[in-house]
Amino acid sequence: MGKSEKENKSIVKTPSGEGYFFPAEWEKHDAVFLSWPHDTTSFPDMLGTEKAYVAIITALQETKSEKVRLFVTGEKMQERAEKAILENGGKVSGVEFFTHAYQDVWFRDYGPTFVVNRQKKRLGIVKWKFNGYGSRYPELLIDDKIPDAINAAMKLPVFRTGIFFEGGAFEMNGNGMLLTTTLGMLNTNRNPGMDMERAEKIFRQFLGAEKTIWLEHGIGGDDTDGHIDNLARFVNGKTILCALEENEKDSNHHGLAKNHEKLLGAVDNSGKKFGIVGLPMPHVWDGKKRLPASYANFYIANKAVLVPQFNDGNDAEALSIIKKSFPGRKAVGIDCSKIVYGNGTLHCITQQQPKP
Repeated sequence: MGKSEKENKSIVKTPSGEGYFFPAEWEKHDAVFLSWPHDTTSFPDMLGTEKAYVAIITALQETKSEKVRLFVTGEKMQERAEKAILENGGKVSGVEFFTHAYQDVWFRDYGPTFVVNRQKKRLGIVKWKFNGYGSRYPELLIDDKIPDAINAAMKLPVFRTGIFFEGGAFEMNGNGMLLTTTLGMLNTNRNPGMDMERAEKIFRQFLGAEKTIWLEHGIGGDDTDGHIDNLARFVNGKTILCALEENEKDSNHHGLAKNHEKLLGAVDNSGKKFGIVGLPMPHVWDGKKRLPASYANFYIANKAVLVPQFNDGNDAEALSIIKKSFPGRKAVGIDCSKIVYGNGTLHCITQQQPKP
């Protein structure tokens, strides 16, 4: 006997069950989402932070990469953003504005995770719950509303996980492999009682992940508890860039070496090892406070890869390594020395909208 009608109605539809998956970042985008900065607690040098935002927007425009969809809190902020863009060589006509209240700019973490159904050429949204990085910042809870604000305009299928997680905490290669850390979803400040088996089931159901690689160490100053986009990034289906600290006396050395060791032994879903390329670390401080600067926090656009720069001695080497990793894309360095005061940079503030 089949299931009752009541039982069938209780079955929760998941993206993978409906033919959706999370594509690799280097696959074709229709747009990228950003939120214009306004919180002076995060960014004491607001003019410098806005200048970095304009550099991102103009780089995407000049390389004809993808449409920019920019959140603002209201008319006055939109006018400020438009003025800054125009005064620095950008085009306001290439920016689509969305208006909604929000506190901070970490769009990848609180915004929607877009998934695609290639057969039906449809876009969908995975909605994670956002609790301000383990209730660390209660003032950020308002940002949890942004995915629904977007969907009020886009009218897409929404798949609600019911799980606390952030977009910067995972990375995928478009071929079923997922990178993450034990420091996020498994943290008791997100999901008490969560274990790897259940987490991997969620990754499979909502992102299409066939296999997960778990790293265990973050970097100093990272208030996200250790997001993967500061540590290791896929640059193609078979290669991973991994942040490394050569100075044995540096507090990041041991943890990043352990991550590197784990990746060297990892295999993909066909049993083959990955190519692992080391990426140097910048050294950025605010007085005695270590800031979580990392070159791994780059953003892959359609025709460019935007690379954080920090006025650090390793800037040029990191830019060169990332450029070689993306033949056919222009590597554009973006000065993130002001953005990093908010504890994140380029990947943290962006969220790609893939082409279905």
